[in-house]
Amino acid sequence: MLDYSAPLRDMQFVLNELIGFEQICALAGTDDISLDLSNAVLEEASKFAKDVLAPLNRIGDLEGSKLDEDQVTTPTGWKDAYTAFKNSGWCSLAMSPNFGGQGFPKVMATAVYEMWDSANMSFSLCPLLTNGAIEAIQSHGDDKLQATYLDKLVSGDWAGTMNLTESQAGSDLSAVRTKAVPEGDHYLIKGQKIYITYGEHDLTENIIHLVLARTPDAPEGVKGISLFVVPKFLVNSDGTLGERNDVKCISLEHKLGIHASPTAVMSYGEAGGAIGYLVGQENNGLMYMFTMMNAARHGVGREGMAISEASFQLAHSYATARVQGQPLGGGSIIRHPDVKRMLMTMKSKIEAMRALAYVCAFEYDLTDRHQNEDQRSLSRRRGDLLTPIVKGWCTEVAQEITSLGVQVHGGMGFIEETGAAQYQRDARITTIYEGTTGIQAGDLVGRKTLRDGGRGMEELISDMQDTVAGLNESTPAMRKIKKALATSVDDLKNAAHWLLSNASDPQLTAAAASSYLELAGITCGGWMMAKSAALSNEKLKDSACDPFYAAKMDSAVFYCSQIMPFTSSLLNIIQNGSRDIVNLNLESA
Repeated sequence: MLDYSAPLRDMQFVLNELIGFEQICALAGTDDISLDLSNAVLEEASKFAKDVLAPLNRIGDLEGSKLDEDQVTTPTGWKDAYTAFKNSGWCSLAMSPNFGGQGFPKVMATAVYEMWDSANMSFSLCPLLTNGAIEAIQSHGDDKLQATYLDKLVSGDWAGTMNLTESQAGSDLSAVRTKAVPEGDHYLIKGQKIYITYGEHDLTENIIHLVLARTPDAPEGVKGISLFVVPKFLVNSDGTLGERNDVKCISLEHKLGIHASPTAVMSYGEAGGAIGYLVGQENNGLMYMFTMMNAARHGVGREGMAISEASFQLAHSYATARVQGQPLGGGSIIRHPDVKRMLMTMKSKIEAMRALAYVCAFEYDLTDRHQNEDQRSLSRRRGDLLTPIVKGWCTEVAQEITSLGVQVHGGMGFIEETGAAQYQRDARITTIYEGTTGIQAGDLVGRKTLRDGGRGMEELISDMQDTVAGLNESTPAMRKIKKALATSVDDLKNAAHWLLSNASDPQLTAAAASSYLELAGITCGGWMMAKSAALSNEKLKDSACDPFYAAKMDSAVFYCSQIMPFTSSLLNIIQNGSRDIVNLNLESA
């Protein structure tokens, strides 16, 4: 089993050097944040992840959460861990000080959240959903809703959920049937929701559900969806808890992985109607829910990267200790060329994903906190563009990396006791929830490339081209990296141009979408690795420099020689193979 240790050095490199800590401290509301404080927060989070959360990961997988009537019990140690988590202030790290939060930038919080995801992904899902509920209420709720719910959600005393999916309406939210009938100052909610992460549990005294439903006169389709706050326990005017609301968990799903995270089927209104409170205005619920959704999509992409890190650490530890066969020079299997290939594939992609996820989070910070309006607008476009890439690409890469984690173990990887298989099972959901990879790819093509005539992608490509132009060629490694990035950026540019040229054929662009997402992900990752290499190359001029920079250079060279060449194949698939997908007829196959 894994003795998880957070990769603090790489986290600090991305925050302090790649992004630049001075850039983070230039954000509004960061006056009290220093480099010493940032490092101290990361150190403490690392200890909590290692000492409290990681030891519970296997226990949670074996025990799972259990339903007795309508009450859910989480695994052994879960409640104590959550109480310690809440009392340590981790719930409020990036939340607004207006509601009791600590006001840390999202990019710094992303580094902390990565540790929870790596150490115990099932546990981390609870605060992930709560954070999304906070953002939705804070962005769209009225003063009364904010006063009633935000302090308790921010503190972690209460948890939040997102209720979208119904059995007849998976990703197609236009088919939502849950009803909301107005009654005085509230609505009566009736219906069922499925796949509700932490829909019922014993970690907090109240659970605040954000529920999509239709009012009686709502128009058909997604334009008729409204968003409601539906608490498990009603809240009295003085903030104390009142009677149980007409909402309950009627079953838990039996899943491939994340066993400790209770995925609930929720029933609303079996005794007449669950009391719910409208968020914002009627029929704007889908727009409001996307506030939660975008935050969650970035978080899920981060989870894909983080669980990959855990899988890599376990595989690297095993390969270091395992002696088998006749590797050159003798010793453990970590000297086998194919094991080297697998481990460095894992390591380099993780580093690329980490940098991209953090940079995307920083774009959110710039959107919210930068003083210049033009920069805020640019960052909003950039964050919106990168989000489906972070979510879609990082979670798909997690499937490869956790599979390699099993492969490095050989037969022992297929044995549950080693822990390698759990990472692969747990990672599998990340490509599905909060919108499948196909949905992310469609979003990247439709909303993020075609809708604005390619403006956001053109801005991104221009920045990448500037990076290429600025890379020096002082060493063979840097020359190789520069050439690889230039090729991949051209591939991405040509792919975007092809999509824009074929925008009148939505079937054709949809057929190209997944390949376009993968191409964009590899290229963005290569951009991050090239910038990291440039920084490391400067450090390596000092013979006494930290060996970290030599390892970073090795990762960048490997990524550019072994990963980035795939962008040219993907471009060929997009340009010459998309029509073949459109022409397929599988109904008669």
